Amino acid sequence: MLACHCRVCSSSDPRDRRFRSSVWLEDKDLSVVIDTSPDFRSQALRARIPRLDAVLYTHSHADHIAGFDDLRTYSIKNGNRIPLYADPYTLSRLHKAFDYAFDVQHRNSAYVCPEPHQITGPFQLRNITFTPLPVPHGTITTTGFRIDFEGRPRAVYLPDCAAVPTAIRDLIRNIPILIIDGLRDEPHPTHLTIAQAIEISQDVGAHQTWLTHLTHLTLHSERDATLPPKVRLAYDGLQLDL
Repeated sequence: MLACHCRVCSSSDPRDRRFRSSVWLEDKDLSVVIDTSPDFRSQALRARIPRLDAVLYTHSHADHIAGFDDLRTYSIKNGNRIPLYADPYTLSRLHKAFDYAFDVQHRNSAYVCPEPHQITGPFQLRNITFTPLPVPHGTITTTGFRIDFEGRPRAVYLPDCAAVPTAIRDLIRNIPILIIDGLRDEPHPTHLTIAQAIEISQDVGAHQTWLTHLTHLTLHSERDATLPPKVRLAYDGLQLDL
């Protein structure tokens, strides 16, 4: 956190040095990012992302979209196009925030050239099927994703949510990998606490769970050591095999 000298912000443990939350999903013939955080440029450089075939958005809050303009290199490499997938409301907010890119009558090919796709149900990119998982996040709804590879559920990503309704839990039972919002221990009006995230993980029978979207109130080594089996704190650069 800016201007903070707490023990987490001053920690020498690299797991306490956190960028904003996002995911890069890579298969042999597919490269997809979920959310372009304000740190997207640094994240993409660190991960050495060579190309992007599509970008998925969970919602339109600034910490998940503000790196949008750094998609321009990938857009140019794709022949001046970058497919974007989001629910209708999120697409409308992206259009408003980055009107210069969405205005096909006046945009320059050197800009990001989005190719918008509305998420209204499950959709497929190569061998991967994305099932949208709408969850409450304050006054808006966030779109999480269940990621199926060759017809088998492999992972779930729920980065920003205050609850996971029963209907959504039924779609993610026995998931091999659950990545879920676990903001902090103290209650928050729009995010899950660590305890709430653990309860959801245990209820759905996730084989392994990674808590994401952490604040500077959580010291990685200390809190990670207290978590139940199969639940861990995520950290920047974490790689998971699906």
